[in-house]
Amino acid sequence: MRMPPPDPTTMSRKPQIVRALRKIVPGEGVIAEEDALGAYESDGLTAYRQRPLAVVLPSQTSEVAAILRFCQKEGIKVVPRGAGTSLSGGALPLADGIVLGLGKFNAILDIDYENRCVVAQPGVTNLSVTRAVEDRGFYYAPDPSSQIACTIGGNVAENAGGVHCLKYGLTTNNILGVQVVLMNGELIRLGGKHMDGGGYDIMGLMTGSEGLLGVVTEVTLRILPCPEMARALLLGFPSNAAAGDCVAAIIAAGIIPGGMEMMDRPAVHAAEAFAHPGYPLDVQALLIVEVDGAACEVDALAKRVRSIAQDTGAVSTKVSESEEERLLFWAGRKSAFPAVGRLAPDYYCMDGTIPRGRLPQVLDEIGAMSERFGLRVANVFHAGDGNLHPLILYDANNSGEMECAEAFGAEILRLCVRVGGVLTGEHGVGVEKRDLMETMFNEDDLNQQQRVKCAFDPQSLLNPGKVFPTLRRCAELGRMHVHRGKMPFPELPRF
Repeated sequence: MRMPPPDPTTMSRKPQIVRALRKIVPGEGVIAEEDALGAYESDGLTAYRQRPLAVVLPSQTSEVAAILRFCQKEGIKVVPRGAGTSLSGGALPLADGIVLGLGKFNAILDIDYENRCVVAQPGVTNLSVTRAVEDRGFYYAPDPSSQIACTIGGNVAENAGGVHCLKYGLTTNNILGVQVVLMNGELIRLGGKHMDGGGYDIMGLMTGSEGLLGVVTEVTLRILPCPEMARALLLGFPSNAAAGDCVAAIIAAGIIPGGMEMMDRPAVHAAEAFAHPGYPLDVQALLIVEVDGAACEVDALAKRVRSIAQDTGAVSTKVSESEEERLLFWAGRKSAFPAVGRLAPDYYCMDGTIPRGRLPQVLDEIGAMSERFGLRVANVFHAGDGNLHPLILYDANNSGEMECAEAFGAEILRLCVRVGGVLTGEHGVGVEKRDLMETMFNEDDLNQQQRVKCAFDPQSLLNPGKVFPTLRRCAELGRMHVHRGKMPFPELPRF
């Protein structure tokens, strides 16, 4: 995994940089001691580690703006960071850059039930939003497995999803507005409490931009009324192929479940041993299908889903009989990642998305890869939208196993693209998938995406080394544009 080499001039200026940052954020807002920096040397992708030059922890938007203005003037790289739960290395520090931590931005600023929205700072955790409004019968729909820890700002950066994204959408479908500080210190507001805005969808561009375009300091979130009733079905199958056929049949029947998750046998056994949700242990694949809405609608949908499952070969079916049981069914799925951690000293969590109809084929090929690479794999994924999360089990203490796991993971992602899917569903590209971007995009595609970054960050100081396999300078991209008979960035008339 290549990262840009550190700039020795910046490294030698660390004392001056730290002093300047402490003038902007006084007190304990700047961390520069080597031992203390260890807490920030990686995010959730712990295979890659790098201590930053310094960490700065502002608590006000004005401080964020001042930090970015200073860094642009001095040519200092900046890596924005939320809770550090990213699984793609999106918050991996740079040796010659600062980490801009947003953990102190942890307040809910406004709850507006009339307009069904919440205004929150980026350091508020995902689950806290639902906790703040549930007593009035509302909730925030996106629910990543890490929702107890991951933050709203990070969710925006990675366009996070969750088990209910099939019906209710990803982060991009559930935010109404953002406040963003650009690299030059300018503050812009995109969207608001209204449903739609005119002009270009810059908010959509910011969502999923992985900290490369700006730093989010406020988010307006859409909240939804809790459905009258929800029931979860546990559907066990004798094979992955049969479970995949059931997924396709449910969608083909015009049913859009609140959530539809799939786990293979190793993941089922691990989750049952960890959380005791009552999963059947004699099946090769398990579907969790949730239907919600009015009580009469839920009863009818549950019967239809159960019938479809039986028609596609289910060997066991169970419908939750209470809210407690429904939550228990989901507790197993939500704890699948830590549960699988008991199966091996280390695991590598992948994230690719495929067309639903290719599920059986892709799972069979992953099984064949497992044999070829000599590493076990447990599959947990959002079956409804084809978002796979294969967990490759390995032991980093054994020479070569980590590299083998990385090669295995890269092969899975290439397979996803080959069958018509994409490299990521919700974890982002970061450094993990950066060098695979050329399997999905050609040179012109990647250059055009980098031109967008140039419009926001012409010096490429925000999170450099992430997403793009080859980082081109903005002047070079402009020259390439001219060489192909196009004007680079035409000057607009002034009025």
